[in-house]
Formats: sequence, C-alpha cells, structure tokens
Amino acid sequence: QVQLVESGGGLVQAGGSLRLSCAASGSIRSINAMGWYRQAPGKQRELVARILSGGSTNYADSVKGRFTISRDNAKNTVYLQMNSLKPEDTAVYYCNADRLVIAYWGQGTQVTVSS
Repeated sequence: QVQLVESGGGLVQAGGSLRLSCAASGSIRSINAMGWYRQAPGKQRELVARILSGGSTNYADSVKGRFTISRDNAKNTVYLQMNSLKPEDTAVYYCNADRLVIAYWGQGTQVTVSS
C-alpha cells in the first residue's frame, strides 16, 4: 500500500502562483511514476504532469511552460509548482502514484483561481 497526502491548494487570483506537495509513505519502493491529475466540475479527471522514476517528465499541453513537476527523493515528496494560474486551472488536484500495476490516489486538494 502507498499513502499519499497532498497539501498546498487554495484560492489565488489569476496570474498568481501555488505550489502543491504530495508526500508518499508506505510501500514506496517500486513506484514507477508519480503525477498530478485534476478534475473540474462536470469534467473528467485529466493528467496535469507526471514524473517517471528515471526523472523524465511530461505535461498536459494546457500547462506547459507554466507548471513544473519535481521531486525530493529524500523526503519522498513530489511537488507541482503552478505559475501564471488561470481561472480554467480551477479544479480538485489529485496526487497519483503508479506502483507495479496499481494506481494510488491522494484525497485531493482544491485549487481555485479567481478572475
């Protein structure tokens, strides 16, 4: 089992910044990748950014150049730095960890961007 605890969401004005954190614990060995997904009301959950165990990253087109995913292996924590936020970034953001063939999810953290 992998436990994921997110923090850092909140309310911010358009153009502002937030940093989300996701701390992993439990059976963290063999985690293949960690990432952030988001789900806005009435929409499907979508990938925002992902970082693989080897360090490579990928981003949704809508956030490229604005969001950066990173990790601190010593703290077993993944971060999502979000800059130049837009109202359309408003959503619940979920941390994800893929370990072997199982996907683990955090409880979600709300990000609201006001115009």
